[in-house]
Amino acid sequence: MWKFIAKRLGSALAVLFAASLLLYVLVINSGDPLKDLRESNADNREYLMAQRVEYMNLDAPWYGRYWDWLTGASKCLIGQCDLGRNINGVEVSGLLANAASSTLRLVVLATVIAAVLGIAIGVLTAIRQYSGLDYIVTFLTFLFFSLPVFWAAVLLKEYLAISYNDWLADPQISVGTSIAIGIVVGLVLQMFLGGSLKRRGITFFAAAVFVPLVLQYSLWLNFYRYPQMGPAIIIVLTALLALSATAMSVGLKEKRVLYPALITVVLVLAMYYATFYMLLEPNGWILFFGLVLAVVIPAAIGRFMGGRLRKAAMSVSIVTGVTGAALTVIDHMFRAWPGFLDVKGCPIATIGSSTANLEGGFWDHFLDNGTQLLMPTILLAVISLASYSRYTRSSMLEVQRQDYIRTARSKGLSERTVIFRHAFRNAMIPIATIAAFDFAGLIGGAVITERVFGWKGMGEMFATGLDHVDPAPVMAFFLVTGTAAILFNLLADIVYALLDPRIRV
Repeated sequence: MWKFIAKRLGSALAVLFAASLLLYVLVINSGDPLKDLRESNADNREYLMAQRVEYMNLDAPWYGRYWDWLTGASKCLIGQCDLGRNINGVEVSGLLANAASSTLRLVVLATVIAAVLGIAIGVLTAIRQYSGLDYIVTFLTFLFFSLPVFWAAVLLKEYLAISYNDWLADPQISVGTSIAIGIVVGLVLQMFLGGSLKRRGITFFAAAVFVPLVLQYSLWLNFYRYPQMGPAIIIVLTALLALSATAMSVGLKEKRVLYPALITVVLVLAMYYATFYMLLEPNGWILFFGLVLAVVIPAAIGRFMGGRLRKAAMSVSIVTGVTGAALTVIDHMFRAWPGFLDVKGCPIATIGSSTANLEGGFWDHFLDNGTQLLMPTILLAVISLASYSRYTRSSMLEVQRQDYIRTARSKGLSERTVIFRHAFRNAMIPIATIAAFDFAGLIGGAVITERVFGWKGMGEMFATGLDHVDPAPVMAFFLVTGTAAILFNLLADIVYALLDPRIRV
């Protein structure tokens, strides 16, 4: 394995070198970096031109400038990056650090959302091949995949930001609209849950009645301006997830998995009260250590009580613990929402990655960053979701035709066991490759998204560098995206061996 990794890294460095050389030559020959100054009538034009020549080292031959960049970029291996200066004399390394942090939190979140939802939808449509759900999802995925990014961004700005902000000032949902929403939800829900015609009818009727009542009740509570959850709802939701995860993995009859999950639910309730005042005004480290505890403690419980099913017990307990911790955080966000609306009257912003000079405490800034992330994340996730769902569906259909799946069914195993313990794991092997390419591709695709939403990230830095014929920011963008593509593809190869023990290098 180490020999394989060394070979892959060696070939990757060669590809990076060739690509960086080609990109550098293309950028410096795409225009004149002094064009704006040559056309200027400023009295100090000659001084400004000389200053820019010094910043960009334009008096040196192109290969000398490229070698200087390559030497500085290679120092990143020892943590001392020197990526030169941009057209204004600003160190690109500092610009890259800020831009990368802004873009990566956008891309990572979009990738996680797209992968989770896309894989779940892909598995569901594969199980119900050629059903009405399959046809509708296929239509929607191709629609989302073909959406022009800039056009979809304009729609999101209009309806998710501007219209929602106006509606939030005085939330109103008419009875007719509530009934219509209930009917739509009922149709979608019965399609996803499936079953006999009687079961579908019960699902539709329950949703069509329950959803309008919930909408009207939420208006009576003024929930949209003063949301509330509380420990009772947190425990109910966490317990439902624990039961669902146990049922999907090994079945509710396996007490060695069910009991650790239920114990984790009780711990979630205990931690809710233990950390209540601490989370009223926390910091990032408190949330981080809370997440670590939400993973470590349930994992220990599952390992201790799981016996021969300890892996399943650990997985279900961890999912339960992390979900309970997330719901606890959401509860505190709900409590901070009214104060956030007082600080920022229009919560969903249409431009920028954060609100300048925003007053308020930790949760106000947390909510501000979250609402700023909302629209670009949805846009990137919806486009990537189409790829994940289609590839997962195709992979699951291929795996379900294999002999070992037919053998598992003939042995009398439940369909849940066949799908999730035999088919799903092997179907994930191709998806590992898609995820690796998608992450690097999203960074590149974020160029348009960041421009539309005024997001000061790597895309904006890349586009600005191209506009000004400034190779330093462009090469910094390439360095991050190229390295990400190589590392994630190497990681995908390693994940293959974890998903399928038969794969060896």
